[in-house]
This record gives sequence, C-alpha cells and structure tokens, in this order.
Amino acid sequence: MKKITFLSKLFFIFNLVVALLLFGSYAAPFVNPSSFSPIAFLGLAFPYLFIANVIFLVYWLVRSKVYLLLSLSALVFSYSTIPNYIQFNSNSTEVFDDEIKVLSFNVRVFDLYMWSNEKTTRNKIFDLIHQEQPDVLCLQEFYQADTIVNNYDFKTLDTLTQFLKANNYHVEYTTTLREVNHWGIITFSKYPIVGKGIVPFALKDDNICIYTDIQKGDQTIRVYNAHLASIKLDKHDYKAMQKINHNEYSDNFDNELMMIEKIRYGFVRRSFQADSIQKSIANSPYPVILCGDFNDTPSSYAYHTILGDLKDAFVESGSGLGRTYIGEFPSYRIDYIFYDSQFESISYQTHPEKLSDHHPISARIRIKE
Repeated sequence: MKKITFLSKLFFIFNLVVALLLFGSYAAPFVNPSSFSPIAFLGLAFPYLFIANVIFLVYWLVRSKVYLLLSLSALVFSYSTIPNYIQFNSNSTEVFDDEIKVLSFNVRVFDLYMWSNEKTTRNKIFDLIHQEQPDVLCLQEFYQADTIVNNYDFKTLDTLTQFLKANNYHVEYTTTLREVNHWGIITFSKYPIVGKGIVPFALKDDNICIYTDIQKGDQTIRVYNAHLASIKLDKHDYKAMQKINHNEYSDNFDNELMMIEKIRYGFVRRSFQADSIQKSIANSPYPVILCGDFNDTPSSYAYHTILGDLKDAFVESGSGLGRTYIGEFPSYRIDYIFYDSQFESISYQTHPEKLSDHHPISARIRIKE
C-alpha cells in the first residue's frame, strides 16, 4: 500500500462528506420538504454528488484501494436512482392499431413576451404539434386571447383544433385579464371526452392539475395534466446564478440567500400539490395517464409521490439523459409522462426543438397484451 499523504487524508475527509451527502440524496424522495426541506436540496444535487463520488473512486483506485470502499458503497446504492436519469432503451418503430400517442409540452404562453427574440416561435410550436399529430396533447402555460395581441392573432384554441383535427379539449384558466386574455392549462384529445375535473390544491396560486376522461373504444382512460409550482426566479436570481457559474459572489450573499429561499419554498409548495395529485390518482375509477411539468427532478418528493405505482415512460422506453429544462438553471428532466401498470410504453422521445424553456416530450402507449 502506498503511503497516505496529508493531501490524501484531506481528500478522504472531503470524500466522507460527499459520500454522506450522496446517501442523504437517496432519502430525498421519501422525506416531505414541508417537514424537513434541507434534504430536498440533496435530491436536487444528486447528479453532481454522484459524479463527485465517481471521481473519488477513481482517485482511490490509484492511491489506496482500501479508501475506495467509501465511495464504492455510496455509489452501489444509486442502482435504483440512476435509471431515472439515464436510459439506453431502443425505441420500437412498429406501429400498433391500439396505441395512443401522447405529447406533453410547456409552451411558455407561445412566446407571448418574445423571450426567444424570434417572431416565428409561436408558429414553429404549431408546426411541431401539426407534424407530430398526437392523439392526446397536454399543454402547460397555455395562452388564449380573444382579440389581437402585439399584432398577432392568439386565438390558439382555433388554430390547434384545426391542426390536430380534434374538437375535443378540456381547458382551465388560472388567470383572466380584461375578460379576453387567458392563461392556464389544456388537454386536447382525438377521442371523445366523457368527463373532466380539477384536482384541488391546498395552496391557491397559478398552478393547476386537471383530469380528462377520454373514451377509446370501450375503455375509459383518465388523463391528468399537471403544472406544479415553479421556483419563480427573477432576473436578479438569474444574474446571481450566472455569477456563481463564473465563481463570482456578492459581498453579502443577499441574492444567493434569497434564491435559496425561493427554491426551498418551491419544494414545499410542490409537496402539497403532489400529495393532492397522488390522492386523486388513488381514487381514480379508470386507468391513468399523467403528463406534466413538475418543476422537480426524479430525486424529489414530488416525483416519487406522484409516480407511486405508475410507470415512467422515459425509464421504460427512453434513451439518453432525457433532460427537458432549457435555461440558466442547471438542465434537469422535470417534465414527465407516467402511465398505469396495465399500459406499456412502446417509445419515448425528448424532442430537440428549443421553442420554449422546456423541450416537448412524447410517448406511444398501448394496453398490455
């Protein structure tokens, strides 16, 4: 065995801390942030903690094989978490008569405020939906205007029903301005809609979850469309994040502390929303398909609670990292398609188009034979 230097001993102390933090991240999905929020941050940091332990493992493989057991033991327990972050499935190209194509997309109000600095973004979103032709389309941050806005016709309901050749939809608005501008959530279906409702949230805000009962043949399926609480970062937070990325910090850390508090409160709000959605799913009389922007990672309480006994389409038939968020905040998979165990996912895709701050996702789902 090679002699352990002071630097190696210091590395071992750092290794011990990082290994313990990784162990803590495994508990994050099971601990309600409203009871103990710090552990939720460990869940958020899981990919970085995992990579750090891999680096330590390689280091000790060279320096001392005894000490590598620390990171090795921490990494072994990631066997059930890693599949939520990376997959190597091959998508089936076989087409089935009974399959349902589901597409979920946070459209960021169709670029109403010109975040992209491109006048064609809204039409590109329409083109994507027209090209994909999903049987079920779930849109979060939906926007509909009954009048002309910024010289654009934002009667998106008319456009989408025409493109999809589907007159069946369930829309709920969380905000209406001057009785002509509407913000909310919508589910389109090429199948008849036989029931609809809203999942009540304990905390009233601009987030919402709706369910839509669709009739496919002789089977009724309940489709959930959820938009959970965002962190609500503003331009000052993003500026602070850019400084952190460049190893620059303010003297008093006020912006950083405020940003951390916003993230913490987001965890708490989503925990209440996840509990409400899980309760509704448990009481559903029909098999379930769920789409949504959770604003939370696979190592979160919200993901674990809502998933329950459902299947994650990315885990079952996706490939790659599946990251869906686009923005200053680190890119994670925060958009999901879940389904009941009596279904199976034939294929899953994270679409590469950058037309919002989220990538669209889609899955082909059918009843198990």
